[in-house]
Amino acid sequence: MGFDLTGKLVAKFDTVQRSATFKTREFVIETNEDINGRTITNFVKFQSVQDRTTIIDRFNINDTLKVHFNIRGSKWEKNGQTNYITNLDAWRIESVAMGSGPGIDTPPAFAPDPENQGVSDDLPF
Repeated sequence: MGFDLTGKLVAKFDTVQRSATFKTREFVIETNEDINGRTITNFVKFQSVQDRTTIIDRFNINDTLKVHFNIRGSKWEKNGQTNYITNLDAWRIESVAMGSGPGIDTPPAFAPDPENQGVSDDLPF
């Protein structure tokens, strides 16, 4: 299941090589919500992993963005203690500009087959 959140980009960090085969990059989005007439500001940290670590590159601090993400959680035990961690894994970012449509940062999951242009299949998905 995917989620999305819209807010202002307030921080982006360097890519970190976690192991020989795994890398991550973090960034922070600021959101505001009105609760009973009071504005509450939240700072939400996302991570992108592997080939998605570059999706934040084309955006600047203070840009308004819509981040599409999945929630991932893990559990580990160390020194007899159980620990849990939750990550918000960003997989697509759109620029949100007043008066215009969103600019999608990532390409579609597949490219149409040029030999079948205009031909629709009957698959339900």
